[in-house]
Amino acid sequence: MENHDQKNALSRSLKSRHIQMIAIGGAIGTGLFLGSGSAIHTSGPSIILSYLIVGAFCFLLMRGIGELLLSDTSKHSFLDFVKIYLGDRWEFVTGWTYWFCWISLAMADLTATGIYIKYWFPNVPQWIPPLIILLCLFGANMVNVGLFGEMESWFSMIKVVAIILLVVVGFGLALFHANVDGSTASFSQLVNHGGFFPTGAHGFLMSFQMVVFAFVGIEMVGLTAGETDDPESNLPKAINSLPIRIGLFYVGSMIAVMSVYPWDKITTTASPFVQVFSGIGIVGAAGILNFVVLTAAVSATNSCLFSTSRTMYALSMGGNASSFLTRLGRNGVPNIALNFSTAFLLIIVVLNYFIPAGVFNLVSSVSTFPFFLFWVVLI
Repeated sequence: MENHDQKNALSRSLKSRHIQMIAIGGAIGTGLFLGSGSAIHTSGPSIILSYLIVGAFCFLLMRGIGELLLSDTSKHSFLDFVKIYLGDRWEFVTGWTYWFCWISLAMADLTATGIYIKYWFPNVPQWIPPLIILLCLFGANMVNVGLFGEMESWFSMIKVVAIILLVVVGFGLALFHANVDGSTASFSQLVNHGGFFPTGAHGFLMSFQMVVFAFVGIEMVGLTAGETDDPESNLPKAINSLPIRIGLFYVGSMIAVMSVYPWDKITTTASPFVQVFSGIGIVGAAGILNFVVLTAAVSATNSCLFSTSRTMYALSMGGNASSFLTRLGRNGVPNIALNFSTAFLLIIVVLNYFIPAGVFNLVSSVSTFPFFLFWVVLI
């Protein structure tokens, strides 16, 4: 029995900096870079309040997850605690729901990569970039969890630098009332175009779908407990810094964007980040920002392959999936579970081939509500 447990033990190769950057990366995804345009169009400046509300909810959720994981560091993930406190049936339902959530989220992000690539290569069919990126990430995840941690660290660093630049530039333009693309940048833009709630309560409430989508994946750090070398130290650091990240990345970036451009002039067909840097005339800025948002989508897909394979591994270890899925490769990676999730994701390549125009909104809407239900179960 001891040999069996050792044989099926995940590799503890994630370092402190990996956990920190994975937590940051989980809080910055395609929903912020691409979906925020639609959310701003729906609710106007009140989107800032939406981000604050959902952000506070997510922080409380992560504090709860952290308390559970630190109470018994021998557990692989939060799914183990679902089984302990709610039973096998809830672990089955919650685990497979979580797996489905990440699959649908990865489908949205893979679709986004096809959209971003069109910025440079408009004639490339939308299904080709998702296929190439998926196969490359699959190969990288098959190597070991340390490589996953390194990749996420660099992906997250790129996203963080881009957001900090946006906030600094946006706030600077607003403070000095610079003229940007025919309008004067100012913090008063937040209330001068129909008030703080220009679309009323209906628009404010409708924005929560895209706001929740922007936060999905923030709980992924809870899946790293079984693969970090020092969970007692690393997890609290990652979780307790969430309020600062939420304030800077979400609230700060939205204030910056809507101070530079009136909310009703922000495009819904491209990233607001790209629009801001293009509007201030920085040569090559749009291409650079497009690379950043492409990185965000690739990062989220990378996280999906990690999360879905570990979720299936945890379900299998708990008897809620085939024991075949517990098999690990030489480097402690659940290869069979990874193979299964990757094969399932190939569906999005087919969808992008047949319905490229509407597939992003379709799959992003599908993932949001199940993620919210999953968060409620964890609380």
